[in-house]
Amino acid sequence: MKQHNSLAFLAVTFLTIAAVKLQAADSASFNVRDFGAVGDGTNLDSPAINKAIDAAVAAGGGTVFVPAGTYLSGSIHLQSNIHFEIGAGATILGAPQEMNAYDETEPYTLGGYQDGGHCYFHNSLIWGENLTNVFITGNGMISGGGLTRSDKVLDKMVGFDKFNPPVTNSAAPVRLGNKAIALKLCKNVIIRDVTIYHGGHFAILVTGCDNTTVDNVTMDTDRDGIDIDCCRNTMVSNCRINSPNDDGLCPKSTYALGECRPTENLTIVNCQVSGFEVGTLLDGTMKPSTNQTGRIKFGTESSGGFRNCTVANCTFRSCRGLALEEVDGAIMENITINNLSMMDVRDYAIYITTGKRDRTPGPKRTSTARNILISNVIADGVGKMSGIQIMGLPEQPVEGVRLENIRITSNGGGTTADAAIKPRELGTGYPEPGKIGTLPAYGIFARHAKGLELANIHLNFDKEDLRPAAEFTDVDGLEIDNLKPQVAAGVKAAVFADDVKNLSVRNSPSVQ
Repeated sequence: MKQHNSLAFLAVTFLTIAAVKLQAADSASFNVRDFGAVGDGTNLDSPAINKAIDAAVAAGGGTVFVPAGTYLSGSIHLQSNIHFEIGAGATILGAPQEMNAYDETEPYTLGGYQDGGHCYFHNSLIWGENLTNVFITGNGMISGGGLTRSDKVLDKMVGFDKFNPPVTNSAAPVRLGNKAIALKLCKNVIIRDVTIYHGGHFAILVTGCDNTTVDNVTMDTDRDGIDIDCCRNTMVSNCRINSPNDDGLCPKSTYALGECRPTENLTIVNCQVSGFEVGTLLDGTMKPSTNQTGRIKFGTESSGGFRNCTVANCTFRSCRGLALEEVDGAIMENITINNLSMMDVRDYAIYITTGKRDRTPGPKRTSTARNILISNVIADGVGKMSGIQIMGLPEQPVEGVRLENIRITSNGGGTTADAAIKPRELGTGYPEPGKIGTLPAYGIFARHAKGLELANIHLNFDKEDLRPAAEFTDVDGLEIDNLKPQVAAGVKAAVFADDVKNLSVRNSPSVQ
């Protein structure tokens, strides 16, 4: 009997605690309509939304709730300890530029080591700086509306790509809204479940943020999906990102914070990237676009480098392939990539490069890439340009790269003239494969590498290709195990230049 009484007492206690917590949660919830928001898509609601956020801050934090409706908005100011919840049926709609509803750009005097979109944050639809505990969730939508995808005005303000010497005069501020969500130097960030349509230059830009989670977010946008810049301890999971005209999921390490800060401890899992026409991921028609960019790309901005990053269980569709680019004098190291599936991949499937663009102040450093493992990749419909490209620098080879369990089917169509191409060095150029063009091997082209391991790789083409499957130049320590290439009659399976040293070939009869 005493035991039953004790259990009853505990049950009542737990219910009481739950009720108190629920009451506390209710009292800490702030509905934007209670602060004057209309939600008719015509009246400007961002002032009322910001009032609700201010009230929540005054109460010590809480949930700012946006119920069903369309809320025409300029800049929304996030603050610490705020849960900004966009409810089902609710849309935050970016105001037209002519309404001057976006905040002015903040002062910036560091020079244009990265484009203007990376230098300014306050001119965004939703933004926060130096905050702790920031949460944006809900089953509603953020529609860019009047946000612009162009950053030409901002580029001019910072002197983009004119950094020797850099432009350091602070430009007059402008109210050019060009980002959906922009967070700078924030801690403990969660963005979950929302849908972003037409996100401007960046649907999500997080710079210098620690402990960030982006989960189950759908982005269907006309430039970058999400850029993770100079961030630590970041998790991106279960996201669908369609971005035909720019990169989908893009870790970077710019000089926007005035220091060379790496992006590190990054995990990307269970995501989909694509390059369909804007809006056709959301409506389900998935129409192929002309540009077909999309993709997961590390770089190009890479002043701080990348380390301790993993990508796993992701799909690419109707877009470019995986790109790892370190070209601004830092180190890209300890990168693991596993379980990628690609269809209709424009130009290439895997691209690893270092360069010497050196868009970083101070003494010049040599870009370095090392300790990279890529495994379990299937790609078909790969463009004629190449399947896999690995290109280091003559003075600093890419080191310690292992590719294993990879199947690539190229569209083919290469000619004997293509097989005779001598690709130029990337040098200081923009690190995009298209800048070099078609390569002399349809499957693998590797140059300036050390300790390159290739295991269990199948290379095929749909249309006859008169190029070899693989070509290697300036490689020291090349191990090939179970390479199975398709080759046209009379064409070598692999070409090894005279400067390939310490070569080991096993279980690869066509190459041996």
